[in-house]
Amino acid sequence: MYNAARLMPSTSVLERVFRLRERGTDVATEVRAGLTTFMVMAYIIFVNPIVLGYSGVSALEGKGLPFAATLTATCLTAGVLSIAMGLVSNYPFALAPGMGLNAVVAFELVAGRGLTWPQAMTVVVLEGLVITVLVLTRFRQAMLQAVPLALKRAISVGIGLFIAFIGFFTAGFVVKPATGPLPVGLGSFASLPAVVFLLGFVLTAWLMARRVRGALLVGIVGTTVLAIVLNGLIAGWTGFSTPGAATLPTAIVRWPDFSTIGRLDFGVVARLGVITAVLVTFSIMLSDFFDTIGTIIGVGGKGGFLDSQGRLPGAERVLLVDSLGAVAGGLANSSSNTTYIESAAGVAEGGRTGLVAVVTGALFLVAMWFSPLASVIPAQATAPALIIVGFYMMTVARDIPWDDYEEAIPAFVTMLAMPFTWSITNGIGAGLVTFTAIKLLGGRGRRVHWMVYAASAAFVVYFALPLLERALA
Repeated sequence: MYNAARLMPSTSVLERVFRLRERGTDVATEVRAGLTTFMVMAYIIFVNPIVLGYSGVSALEGKGLPFAATLTATCLTAGVLSIAMGLVSNYPFALAPGMGLNAVVAFELVAGRGLTWPQAMTVVVLEGLVITVLVLTRFRQAMLQAVPLALKRAISVGIGLFIAFIGFFTAGFVVKPATGPLPVGLGSFASLPAVVFLLGFVLTAWLMARRVRGALLVGIVGTTVLAIVLNGLIAGWTGFSTPGAATLPTAIVRWPDFSTIGRLDFGVVARLGVITAVLVTFSIMLSDFFDTIGTIIGVGGKGGFLDSQGRLPGAERVLLVDSLGAVAGGLANSSSNTTYIESAAGVAEGGRTGLVAVVTGALFLVAMWFSPLASVIPAQATAPALIIVGFYMMTVARDIPWDDYEEAIPAFVTMLAMPFTWSITNGIGAGLVTFTAIKLLGGRGRRVHWMVYAASAAFVVYFALPLLERALA
């Protein structure tokens, strides 16, 4: 029988480095999982330059970072950091510039507070250095262990719901209505992307139900091919929004642009003032800090990496690479790089080692030169995979003690706050504050770890930041 692993000339070396047999996997599975992870993350190659370049925002046109240079920086940092994560931690966690964090940099720091791009990226570097210190002093690892087990399980479920919601939203199945009182609504089916998404979802779900090996990858590729065919045959329907999506590329190779890398300006403190600079850095740091903790718990739980107490062996190596990702993202002007929840797609494909992250990172580096090919994959092709991954992560909900309201209510708040506020950090914060308040009011405050108190207090400050800034202004 044909074995894709035979194409790898250094299988014995890979076995020694990544301990494949020990994790119950093989080279072919890891390569397939790495390809799947890359494909569900590939959107960031183009979305990050769009966000940081203010593409489509007429009031800010011409004030953003250049598209080509940001694309290069995005691929370079995602590639190098994902490979580093795989080699250092031996876990299938991939990194790339964080969605949400890039919007904070673009719209709050630059557009809102008037910082230059080098100054804004310096803030990212500073928060990354702070998080690195917290890792080296083992504070971040201790925080990961201190989170109550029920909340850890709720974080996994919440991330699953969040991933599924991202899939529905990016596919256009769920939309924010332009008019009317509803905050969300059903997208229009009178568009080609919607039809492609529905057909792709049915295909992917059927492949998963049939237990087809590589179902997510096959679904992404099949849906992309379908999108290209329909986009070429059907005229008059609304097309795909991402440049080059669902069309045959006019070029194959594009030369990278390294012009923005290394541009920093430490005059940011003088520009904002010490107190405001500290509050802004704290806000971004807290988001980066807990996003990664949530991702590790969620993806690690589904990969079977966590122990009985919900702890990840060797977490310090994962957290160190992730913290350095923020520093590298700021230095490269690609925004803070963080561990991606989409790594769960590779885990769902059977990926269990750092070889998955290495493959994903290598593909990002290749995409830096062959970006026109990566742009072909539309969001409607990867959205079904994200939704299925969300389903896959929901199964942990059965392990939450629903009869214990002191544990279950904070878990419930955590699960719902993540997709409803579009933030892992908000979900974790809401859950921790609720958990601490219930324990204190119930006279069981002594059972709460001191680090949970510290985190809850930090989140109270985090949620109250707008009020604090107004009071200090």
